[in-house]
Formats: sequence, structure tokens, C-alpha cells
Amino acid sequence: MENLFKTWSESASNLIAVAAGRVPADTVILGGQLVNVHTREVLRWDVAISDGRFAYVGPNASHCIGDKTEVLRTEGFLIPGLCDGHMHIESGMLTPAEFTRAVIPHGTTTMFTDPHEIANVLGINGVKLMHDEGLMQPINIYTQMPSCAPSAPGLETTGFKITAADVSEAMTWPGIIGLGEMMNFPGVIDSDPQMLAEMAATADANKTIGGHYASTDLGTAFHAYAAGGPADDHEGTREIDAQMRVRQGMRAMLRLGSAWYDVESQITAITEKGLDSRNFILCTDDCHSGTLVHEGHMNRVVRHAIACGCDPLVALQMATLNTATHFGLERELGSITPGRRADIIFTSDLETLPIDYVIARGNTVAINGDIKTECPHLSWPKNVRETVNMGTDKKSEDFLITAPEGMSRVDVRVIGVVENQAPTKELNASLPVRNGIICGEGEVCQVALVERHQATGAVTNAFVSGFGYKGDMAVASTVAHDSHHMIVVGTCHKNMALAANRLAKVGGGVTVWKGGEELALVELPIAGLMSDAAASTVAAKADDMVKAMAECGCSLNNAYMQHSLLALVVIPELRISDLGLVDVKKFEITSVLRGIG
Repeated sequence: MENLFKTWSESASNLIAVAAGRVPADTVILGGQLVNVHTREVLRWDVAISDGRFAYVGPNASHCIGDKTEVLRTEGFLIPGLCDGHMHIESGMLTPAEFTRAVIPHGTTTMFTDPHEIANVLGINGVKLMHDEGLMQPINIYTQMPSCAPSAPGLETTGFKITAADVSEAMTWPGIIGLGEMMNFPGVIDSDPQMLAEMAATADANKTIGGHYASTDLGTAFHAYAAGGPADDHEGTREIDAQMRVRQGMRAMLRLGSAWYDVESQITAITEKGLDSRNFILCTDDCHSGTLVHEGHMNRVVRHAIACGCDPLVALQMATLNTATHFGLERELGSITPGRRADIIFTSDLETLPIDYVIARGNTVAINGDIKTECPHLSWPKNVRETVNMGTDKKSEDFLITAPEGMSRVDVRVIGVVENQAPTKELNASLPVRNGIICGEGEVCQVALVERHQATGAVTNAFVSGFGYKGDMAVASTVAHDSHHMIVVGTCHKNMALAANRLAKVGGGVTVWKGGEELALVELPIAGLMSDAAASTVAAKADDMVKAMAECGCSLNNAYMQHSLLALVVIPELRISDLGLVDVKKFEITSVLRGIG
């Protein structure tokens, strides 16, 4: 556990004695090709570990070996444990313990997590639960205190609100590394008192302020945002976005999640424009359980960056040392150098990056994809499993959108999904009216947001395009960033009601319906966001969910992630909330019908 792990200063006397050969090491690694991310060299050096930290890193560590020293030999490469610079554990559908169990075999030994999903549902108490279970894990989990719940005040209603006082309190917790992504960028630009107070509390605690500037406007607004204090940003999608962030002294975080493919379009700032790579960080942001189990985690991101033309040593630097340096932890982790936490990976190839052996804090935690450590679970209280409160059961009538009297067709605003990107497009469609009800047509189907925190019974209805759904179907989910009401997408009002009622009964999750029958269900009983079941179990159910969505006509890559972001009212252009359809370009509520608002 974190509180039992000795600090460098507490271990210094022993580390010196091991390096000098006076005291034997706990573990010695011989014969490897060590990747030094400080110099971007590959060296035939050995490694000695004691007290969970690197003691000696250099040629010939035989002087560190004693009778009880564990000696490991490899001809392969030794690389630092991988760091995820920005991510949300809840997006994996897993608790911190099970998320950790899923990523350790992929070589992730450090995560910087922002639990703003649970903050929207359970407030600071939910954040504390995530923080506490994170500290119990055998790898390094640092928590960023969520900054924006709600993410856009006045445009959505959350289960709880995060205040500046909450942020100040959290800055005293042992695992808090900084402030989570500052999504309310209009609030920062307009000098909103709460946003300024949260950033001030973080800066005064000498911790890092996370950024989130989800706009293509790189003019005065962007410069004003940078002046407010956010130190990084993961919302870039273009080369110029990466360039402008680092020019302002920010770190550009390039993400590859389950559905966000933003590395290839920005890595050219390094590979072609020649900008200093030390200002760039790789991250995942959002990865669901299927991606973790079948494809990987940060090893997947590093492989992808290399495939996009990045030098392997640069890519590794961007997933280790750069991340540690950004959060003020360069002297604690991120490299295989004396005094740092002994987080190390054996791999046979620096480009394809197979993860053969993983050591975290000096302990063997995975070998050839098999986990070799325990990931302790917190005892989650009963109230976290009772968060789906949508009032009475829903009926087909709750999902009807009425047309103005006498109209046979109407022009409507439509949320246009963009594959593999978080932003949406505001589209226009002319839809038919039948018996006074506006009906979806072609690619356009219906999206609804069902209030689930205060049992108001409210349902907001609109239209969405891009999923390709056909037939009588519906998909419902209590994962609906960031306020996490219930989002329902469908072509049939009856199936939409069935799907919503099913999630209310099981306490949250994702369900797919077709022709009045349930095709798939992923139960997420903790806050309606996570499961404490094994990652393999959740991933299998998620696979069934993806297959069921395809059976309903969907061909998008990781469409579930697109579903979950339809309510994210801080990323342009058009979203849905419990208060209505949101024009994120103007940050105001607008009408589904064209010509009205």
C-alpha cells in the first residue's frame, strides 16, 4: 500500500549501501538492454533493486548480489513502467482495483486519474472512494480532484456539485496530485470566481492544474484560457492544436482511447515540424474494458505513436519521463535511474512492444500477460449502488417529439456523430410528421436523456445521426458524460422505454434492445458507472453489447463511447442535457426545431 512504501529519503542509506556493494540487493537484473529515457540511449547496463527502488543502474551489478538476492536475466530491453497522463477509470466500466488488474499485464505502472464521472453522481464522497481504493493498489495511482461538476453550469444538472471548498479540502489528501481537467473553459476565459478559486487552491498547494480546451478557436479565447493556469490539454485534434499548446508552455497530451484517435493528427508536430518532444505526453483518456482486455492500455498507445512515425525512444519518453516531469514526480518515477520507484518492463522489441515481464515498486506483478499480484478492493457502501432514480417507469409516450400543428415535414437540428472523435457536428434534417409526431428517417434516429439523479421524471428528446441503426431497437446507458443521467438512442419509442426501465431495475449499466427483446446487458451497479466484477467478465459482456449494437445496424468503431458522450455539453457542436438541446458553440439551450431557437 502507498502509506507503507518508503520514501527515497527513508531508503537512501540502504540504496547507497547496495550501490556501493556493502549490502546485497533484493533483486538484480542482468544482461538487459536498458532504455535510458533521460538521454534516449540504449545501454548494456544491469539494475539492482532494494526497498522497492532502483539502487544501482550501471555496468555489471554483480557486486550487488548476495545469497538471498533474486537474480533475473534477460537479453531483451528494459524500459520504465508506462504512465497514463490523463484518464478516467470509470470509462473502463471497472472499479480502480479491477482496472488495475486489467492494465498491469500491459505494463502500466502509473496512472493519473480524474474521477469526475463519479463526482457528478456522488460528489466529493465518490471521489474519496476512488482515491482511497487507488491508494490500495500495487501500482501508482494519483488522483486529480475533479474541477467541474457540473461541467457547464446552467446547461445541465448533476447529482452533486463540486465546490471550491471541496477542491481545497481534497488538496490535503495524500493521493491528490492536482486539479482535474478544467472543462468549463468559458468560465476560465470569463474569470468565473469559482473556477479561479479552484485553480488558486491548486496552485497554492503547488499541484498541477489539468486543462480541457475543447474549441478550435486558437485566438484571444485560447490565450486567455492559457493565462488562467491550466498546464496541459488533451482535447487537441490537429497539428496546430499541439503546436499552440506547447508554445504557451502547456503540455500537449495526445490521446488514443477506445474511440479517440488524436495521436496521428498531432504527432507530426514532432516528426515533421521538429518541436521538442519533451513537451508532449501520451495518454488514453477513455478506454472501455473490451479495449483493455483485448488490445492493451498504454502499450497500445506507444505502439500506435511508433506506427505513426515517432521514434520508439521518443514515444517511450512521452509515456514515462515526460509524464512524471509534468506532475512534479521526475525524482520519484518515470525512468530507470537510482532512487526512483522500481517500475520496469522487460520487452523483446521496442516497436511492437510485447510486455514480457512487469515489476512495480520492486515486486513482480505480471509475467507474459498473467497477473502475479493482488489488487485489493474497497468495501463500497450500499448507497453507491442505489443511484438510478428516474421516477416512475417510462412509457412510449415519454419519448415522443410533437410537431407544430398542420406540419407534414419539419426541419430539425440533429447531433451528428463523428467516428473516432469526441466532437459532434450540428446537422440539419427534414423529417416527416405522422399523427403529429416527428419521426426519424434514414440515418436519423432519436436520442433521449432521462433524468436519473433526483427522480424528476424529466425526459429530453432530440435527434442524432451517424450510428446507422435500423429496425425497431434501442440502446440505453447510465454512462452519459459528464452529468451521467441516462442516455437512450433508438428507432422505436417502445424499445426506448423498455431499455430505460431495464436499467432502472438493475441499478445502471448499458442495455441493447431489438424487437421488444433484450440482446445484451452490461450491469454497472456502482454509481451506474462501474462494476466490481473481474475485467474479463465485464469485457465479455461489453463484447456482447458491441455485437448487439452491430446486429441493430451500427458499424461505427466503438460506438458505445460515442453514445456516452452525446450529453457532454463542453465539447462542440451539439449535445443533449436534462435541460434541453445544447448549442456548445454558443453555450446556450436551443430548440430541436429549426427557426425556433
